[in-house]
Amino acid sequence: MSEKVEAMRLRVFIFRLLLAALLLAPLPSLAQSLVTEDLRIPDAEAGSQGLEAVLVKPSEAGRHSLVVLSHGSPRDGNDRAKLTARDMLAESVEFAKRGFVAVAVLRRGYGTSPGGWAESYGPCNSADYASAGRRGAADIKNAILFLEKRGDVEPAKVLAVGVSAGGFATVALTADPPPGLVAAISFAGGRGSSGPDTVCSSEALVEAFRQYGARSRTPMLWVYAQNDHFFGPALAQRLLAAFNGAGGQADFVHAPVFGDEGHFLFSGKGQAVWTPIVDGYLKTHDFALASLASSAAPALAPPRQISANGRKDFQTFLEAPGHKAFAVSESGAYAWRTARGTAEEAKETALHNCAQLGKKPCALYAVDDAYAGKGRN
Repeated sequence: MSEKVEAMRLRVFIFRLLLAALLLAPLPSLAQSLVTEDLRIPDAEAGSQGLEAVLVKPSEAGRHSLVVLSHGSPRDGNDRAKLTARDMLAESVEFAKRGFVAVAVLRRGYGTSPGGWAESYGPCNSADYASAGRRGAADIKNAILFLEKRGDVEPAKVLAVGVSAGGFATVALTADPPPGLVAAISFAGGRGSSGPDTVCSSEALVEAFRQYGARSRTPMLWVYAQNDHFFGPALAQRLLAAFNGAGGQADFVHAPVFGDEGHFLFSGKGQAVWTPIVDGYLKTHDFALASLASSAAPALAPPRQISANGRKDFQTFLEAPGHKAFAVSESGAYAWRTARGTAEEAKETALHNCAQLGKKPCALYAVDDAYAGKGRN
């Protein structure tokens, strides 16, 4: 076994020990609410409209550490336009609760971010991942440079976090980082997954990670679930060996099995798993984390006609970020939608989904944090 491989394994072991110890220490509590703001971030390549983004931060005055969150890329190119920055609102809220100014940014060609899709890697059998990753990283870097100028941001304390294609772009970012980048986290980072356990030109993907590692000196955390079928455990280890072997500084966590597809661990549903991992890592890099005491969920009673499981779902709805809507029918069918760009979008989707489930007409029961229509039924 080579000395480099042995050293890499030792670093992973030491990190796990540190993580276990740090998780025993509670975070200091803050007693303020969160502020949400929709943004457009100037980007020369995206034209005058700029990049779509949503910001979540503590209401407390002063400067806060900045985290920029980067999304994945759907396998079907037609779905790129369907993404919204608010798709990562639940993840942004978790960072804002810890004291960050958290900004989820859509890169060029996703959602309403103009400028054309910049991250194509070419044919499957001759993929150029390295160039595609650098183009994605350019959008993240531009966003950070813009956000660092805000009066509520501490420009010397920046974190970048990405998932899947966004995690890959975040790895590329560390090879050409903005000045204030202190650390970066990649969840299930990679490109080229064309189907379950299938990656186009995997050797080219390994080579891209090797190229980034040769220039990267930013501490990183990589998290891959054991049942990730986009970039499986064996491939993840090859990517890690290439990156760290070339000079990169990535600590690796093999997260437990998550649902049917571990690739989606970094999500609102997976927060009970990934937030302790992130908390432990950030403490090792001197981020002053705080535990924001979330505002209590609105005191709305559940619809009378829904089941016991429905009442649990209604409580989940109340605790979720907005814009949001809950629709129900007299038969007890119900549906909800959260983290939408507008209340109208949330209402329309909730009503549509509810109508698909029940034979009787559906009506809105709650919108954002209030009863809808005539109120409680």
